[in-house]
Amino acid sequence: MAITLAFDVYGTLIDTQGVTVLLKSMVGDKAEPFATLWREKQLEYSFRRGLMQNYEDFATCTRQSLEYTCMHHNVSLSESQKQLLMDSYSSLPAFQDVRQALEVLGHSGHRRLAFSNGTHKAVTTVLSNCGLINYFEEVVSVDDLKTFKPNPACYAYFLRSAGSTTDQTWLVSSNPFDVIGALSAGMRAAWVKRSKNALFDPWGIQPTLTVSNLLELVQHPDFSG
Repeated sequence: MAITLAFDVYGTLIDTQGVTVLLKSMVGDKAEPFATLWREKQLEYSFRRGLMQNYEDFATCTRQSLEYTCMHHNVSLSESQKQLLMDSYSSLPAFQDVRQALEVLGHSGHRRLAFSNGTHKAVTTVLSNCGLINYFEEVVSVDDLKTFKPNPACYAYFLRSAGSTTDQTWLVSSNPFDVIGALSAGMRAAWVKRSKNALFDPWGIQPTLTVSNLLELVQHPDFSG
C-alpha cells in the first residue's frame, strides 16, 4: 500500500549548517557555534510566536534570530553581510543521501510531499535550487495557517492538503519536536538522527522508527515494498 510521506525540509532534507562556509569568512572561528545558535533561536522564535499567536513568517524568525546571535557573540556584521546570510538560506545544500532516497521511494509508489514551517515560496526556492523540487507532489507550508509546527493544527492541515489519513501517513524529520508533534496528532513518524550526538526529548514518546539517514529509511519493510 502506498504511504504518504511528509518530509520536513530544513535540517532533514536541507543542511542548515551549510551557512557555516559563508560564516567563516565573516566571523572566523565562531562560525560553527554561531550557526548552531542561529538555528536554535530560529526555532525558539517560531515556537514563541506560535504560542503567542503573534505570527510573523519563518524568514522574519530567521532574521531576528540572526540579530540575536550577533549580539550574543558580540559580532558586528554589516547590513550587506546579514543580507548575504539571509539569501544563503535559499541556496542551502541537500544532504547527500536525499536524492537517491527520494528516487527509491518514488519507484516504490509512495507519495512524497514537503512539509515545512517555511513559506511556500521559500521552500519551493530552496528545493528548486538544489534540484529536489521535482521529487515532490506538493509543498505544504504552515504559513497558510499563520502558525508553526508543532501546533496540532499543522499536522491536521497536512492531512487535509494531502487527502490522507493518519494510518497512511508518516512524518520524516530530524527535529524531535516535529516527530513528537506528529505522533501526538496520531501520525507515525521517523526520526532522522543525523548526528550521533543528537538527543531525543525524554517525554515518554518514542519515534515509530529511528534512522541515521534517508537511505536507511527506504530499506525499512514499510517503505521498501
